[in-house]
Amino acid sequence: MRPVTAEAAQHVRVRVEMVLELTDADEVIRAAWARIHEDDLMPDEERRQAADAVAQDPAEAIAYLLDPVDLVTEVPGIELAQASWSSELAEYDPEETWDSDDE
Repeated sequence: MRPVTAEAAQHVRVRVEMVLELTDADEVIRAAWARIHEDDLMPDEERRQAADAVAQDPAEAIAYLLDPVDLVTEVPGIELAQASWSSELAEYDPEETWDSDDE
C-alpha cells in the first residue's frame, strides 16, 4: 500500500462493482430510449447512434440509465473530480465469492 501524500488525501477513489439481474430487457431498452430522447443536449446524430446501440445491447441500455454522478450529487462536502463507468453482459455464479482488489 502506498503512503498517502497531502495532495492524495484530498481525493478518494471509490470502486463499486455490481451484478444486476436483467429481468426484462425490453423494459430496460425502452427506459434507455426515453432517457436518450429526453436529453436536449445530445446532437441528433449521436442520439440515433445511442438509440441503435441500446437496441442491440441491454448492457449498453443500462449504462445509459445508471449514472454514478447521481450517487454523489447530494453528498455534502465533496465535489466529483472524475467518473467513468461501463456495463457488459456477464456470466454470474451466485456461489462465487468476490475478492477485493489490493492496489
